[in-house]
Amino acid sequence: MTALVDLLVPVLNHLLANEDWARQRLESYAGQTFRIEGGPDPLPMTVTETGSLRPAGPDDAAAVTVAFPSDAIFRLLTDPQSIISSARLTGAANFAETLAFVFRNLRWDYEADLAGVVGDVPAHRIARLFADGLAWQRSTLQRLGANLTEFATEESALVTRASDLEQFCSDVDQLRDELARLEKRIARLSA
Repeated sequence: MTALVDLLVPVLNHLLANEDWARQRLESYAGQTFRIEGGPDPLPMTVTETGSLRPAGPDDAAAVTVAFPSDAIFRLLTDPQSIISSARLTGAANFAETLAFVFRNLRWDYEADLAGVVGDVPAHRIARLFADGLAWQRSTLQRLGANLTEFATEESALVTRASDLEQFCSDVDQLRDELARLEKRIARLSA
């Protein structure tokens, strides 16, 4: 548990270091702890006086719990913006609202970080190449999902289409009604 928190805190602090507005919002919650759940281990972190984060101590009780759904990793690949909106926050309402706002609006300017290493023009080109690669991956995953859906419903009949299921239910209802009418006729004829 500690190793993952020790890796995550510097990354989040790097993102916060470039965003004064985020640190200012978090400063008022100095000393408060929140816990991220949804992975193999919970990740407890405490807000410092400067609005940055530090790993929480063993005695620090979490004022807010941020629980991510089990498909958060897949959402990261297909729709990263939906990860924060899918999280369930419990605990102190003001602190939870501030955390949600900060993490929803916190962005990594990887192009600026890369520019410090390779220069502005190469960083811009690498960032554009990276963005194009991500768009291609996202598009590929969406097409793969559509193809798997079509295969499951059309080719292999693993899943029944909704229209076929509705037609089947309608046919069963009609057959039930006709059987009830036939039973009434038989009962009248035998009487």
